[in-house]
Amino acid sequence: MEKPSIYVDYAASTPLDERVLQTMKPYFTDNFGNSSSFHKIGMHAKEALDSARKSVATSLGARPQEIIFTSGGTEADNLAILGFARKNKEAGNHIIVSAAEHKAILEPAIALKKEGFDVTILETDAFGMVSRELVLASMRPETILVSVIYGNNEVGTLNPIQKIGAGIRKYREAQKSLYPVFHTDACQIAGTEEMNVQKINVDMMSVNGGKMSGPKGVGCLSARQGVKIEPLQYGGGQEQGRRPGTENVAAIVGFAEALHYAVQEGATEKQRLTDLRDYLVKGLKKSIPHIRLNGHPKERLANNVNLSFCDVEGEALLLYLDAEGIFASTGSACTSASLDPSHVILALGLPPEVAHSSLRMTLGRSTTKEDLDVIISVLPQVVEKLRAMSPKSGNERFYE
Repeated sequence: MEKPSIYVDYAASTPLDERVLQTMKPYFTDNFGNSSSFHKIGMHAKEALDSARKSVATSLGARPQEIIFTSGGTEADNLAILGFARKNKEAGNHIIVSAAEHKAILEPAIALKKEGFDVTILETDAFGMVSRELVLASMRPETILVSVIYGNNEVGTLNPIQKIGAGIRKYREAQKSLYPVFHTDACQIAGTEEMNVQKINVDMMSVNGGKMSGPKGVGCLSARQGVKIEPLQYGGGQEQGRRPGTENVAAIVGFAEALHYAVQEGATEKQRLTDLRDYLVKGLKKSIPHIRLNGHPKERLANNVNLSFCDVEGEALLLYLDAEGIFASTGSACTSASLDPSHVILALGLPPEVAHSSLRMTLGRSTTKEDLDVIISVLPQVVEKLRAMSPKSGNERFYE
């Protein structure tokens, strides 16, 4: 009997929406010009680029000139952290990030520390959430930047971004200061959470095309007008001099289209995914003893299920599930080659063995209830088999 093919790794990558593909096609062939060229073919590309920028700005509640196109979420995060800090170091040398950020935030922050910046890495609560009170208490006159992830890419916890942003704005008004500027990594929330930068009170926001049924290798940083950023590379005047290099018009057009659909169809899809997520968690908890749901039980991404299984290695789970035609992950695809335990799960205050026993399943547009029924049927058998081969750790207290 042929094995099913069930993909539950949408946090790592999503299939390209057919509508997006059709929008992109002309810019690979007919309208192939360089948008910086001053002739008719180049001007056609420039018009498409300008139209895409306006569309992205509309989707995010920003101005077109505030949109900086990048190669994806990692570059957008690096530009926000490194580019902003270096440009504004005369105003202050203190930045704040959380311990549960994506490595695209944490590693630039560590790099800045080596350059002489003072970096505060905030602890999270047991769910991986950063409190507004802790952020505000950690700010001081020399703080120029705060970055808190919107929806955690591993455990799915949603941070109170709107409240944190409102608190930072109130602080700035009281201090009569332009600082600190507030950034959020929003790469995982497109299509399920509010993305209007005005409504959520953010000054900079990173978005990734490959996480929302758009093309890979493209994203953007929305940076409020007046927020000054130093480019990370040099060689051209594209993106108002903030990100030089010939723009990938086809990818940018696809990115704009994917973001439009994500925003327009988000409310309906969020409810569908939330129902499926809760159905999967309930089914697995009922059939597998000694498991734990990592991240906040309610304030979490609609499509994220991150579970740890007592006395089971996450990598072994992946291999067995792969053989059954079920494709998941143990955490961020960006760090999948590392044997180190997840820094996010460690940030929840859990020991390395719990981090090593984690499995992340993220749902998407093609996920059905029938898919989840297969997982609920197969996974308990796999866990039982692996536990039979594993020595008992005595760590049941960390699990339900």
